[in-house]
Amino acid sequence: MESKEQFKKTHLGRKISRIREIRGIKQDYLANELGVSQQTISKIEQSEEVEDSTLEKIAAILGVTAEGIKNFTEEGIVNYFNTFNDEVTHSFNSYQGCTFNPLDKLMDVVEENKSLYERLLASEREKIELLKGKSTEK
Repeated sequence: MESKEQFKKTHLGRKISRIREIRGIKQDYLANELGVSQQTISKIEQSEEVEDSTLEKIAAILGVTAEGIKNFTEEGIVNYFNTFNDEVTHSFNSYQGCTFNPLDKLMDVVEENKSLYERLLASEREKIELLKGKSTEK
């Protein structure tokens, strides 16, 4: 049992997964931001160890530090939320209806639109090159 506890404490992949879930971030989004596939994120989250450079990038996307990921515990999250005093808790509870920042969502849509537009342009350029190649063959 103690070795299982130790495993949970040092398993960086699980910590990344849990923080990602708490932050409401999907694997697809994290993969897109890192420029890797969703399957790669799944493998990272199943890994006990994660390279420091990758951990730094993931931490930045999740809005935490690499040390924050390394030191993450479920108990720490519970303790963090339990330290709010009544006034802060009341203020926090009044915003429960909105679990995201609308401006963040808007910027996500803008970035996605930009990405789609760039892919469309690249596709059109490829078509033009193919047509140029066919016209020179004749």
